Amino acid sequence: MATIFSIYLLFTLYYITFSTFYSTVSGIFCEEISEGIAIKRVEKRSHLHFYFHDVISGKKPSAVKIAGPPNSSAYGFGATMMMDDALTEGPEISSKLVGRAQGMYALTAQEDVSLLMVMNLAFIEGTYNGSSISVVGRNPVFDDVREMPIVGGSGVFRFGRGYALAHTIWFDYNTGDATVEYNVYVAHY
Repeated sequence: MATIFSIYLLFTLYYITFSTFYSTVSGIFCEEISEGIAIKRVEKRSHLHFYFHDVISGKKPSAVKIAGPPNSSAYGFGATMMMDDALTEGPEISSKLVGRAQGMYALTAQEDVSLLMVMNLAFIEGTYNGSSISVVGRNPVFDDVREMPIVGGSGVFRFGRGYALAHTIWFDYNTGDATVEYNVYVAHY
């Protein structure tokens, strides 16, 4: 009986000591970080407008197939593309380059053409030079306007959240090349 009581006492002391130490260390760490961020946080909202050029054809495509079944459905289910697409100021691909859409997309629907988009919009121009916005979401490409969530960002767009509206302005059914107008609304610090 004395042995069980001794073990219980040691366990209780260990638990109290460890939990007090752990919560103190954890509380101080979190408190310091929270105070440091809170001082500098002023939320801003930005609207960006640009054009996305997905080029699959030609000698220097900006999107290439990296995976997919050999005999996919009529909708291309399972095909996965890696992209490094130009983002331009105007609808022409020769327009001023403002950034790159880098990431991948996959055809994820068996009965329509819907993509899972996983991309960083990396900007190289003006105030946003060196900053990026992360987008992850569903893109039903034949809908007139598609909304995709912004899940983060870097640089100017740190703690970014919001949405991107995509509207296809040109699509070549033979090659798969497309130009998509983007309106991006992002809240950031």
